[in-house]
Amino acid sequence: MPRLKYEQIADSLRSRISDGEFRPGEVLPSGRDLCEQWDVSRATVIKAMDVLRNDGLVVARQGAGFTVIQERAVRPAGRRASGSARVTGARPYRRLGAPELACPPRVVADALRLAAGRLALRRARLMLLEDGSPQSVITAWFPPDVVDSCPKLAQMGPIPEGTTHYIARTIGRSPKRGTDTVTVRLAAPEEAEALGLDEPAAVAMVLHVACDADGRPLLCEEGVTPSHLWELVDHYPMGWVPETH
Repeated sequence: MPRLKYEQIADSLRSRISDGEFRPGEVLPSGRDLCEQWDVSRATVIKAMDVLRNDGLVVARQGAGFTVIQERAVRPAGRRASGSARVTGARPYRRLGAPELACPPRVVADALRLAAGRLALRRARLMLLEDGSPQSVITAWFPPDVVDSCPKLAQMGPIPEGTTHYIARTIGRSPKRGTDTVTVRLAAPEEAEALGLDEPAAVAMVLHVACDADGRPLLCEEGVTPSHLWELVDHYPMGWVPETH
């Protein structure tokens, strides 16, 4: 299905940001310029900017239009329902080491459908609370077929447009189905160190798997949070139907 005009504008600006044409803090083209360039109404441009703002890529500055965000934030693992904004629940983070090829845990290998001993690309980051203390260790794993076609995944720096947008734009496979599995376990030594926990320490782990339309895995993400910081709250409608006799 053809992309709508506002989606095309958002995709174009996202690519230009990712390619470094617009760097953090720099101003994007004005609404008037974009209207003329794409032959669209101002409402269409505003809708495109709303997409980028929900992606956490740009911020509105009074009197200056939209600028590329300077400090990126990261969301907790999972909860990636269609239409959810990347800024929802997002917090500052810092990178943990450099991206590397590694043998993933069995649960991740199974999720990515990798045979024993196969390597995957690992990218890890530490999500921070408002006071700068650790909240969650988030480790993203990418299968070899995705890594081979998406070289930026192996780069040290962040991917401004986000990994899933970058993968979709590069190989034309976007996430269509997500699965989140929540379990409780003990923190691994490196996780306990990053989170400032004394071992043994109980943690909640959210295992998020994103697959394309054909069911092929695109990534698997582990989100590990100390038990005293983790909670899940659901709001949902309820109704009572009287019994009939």
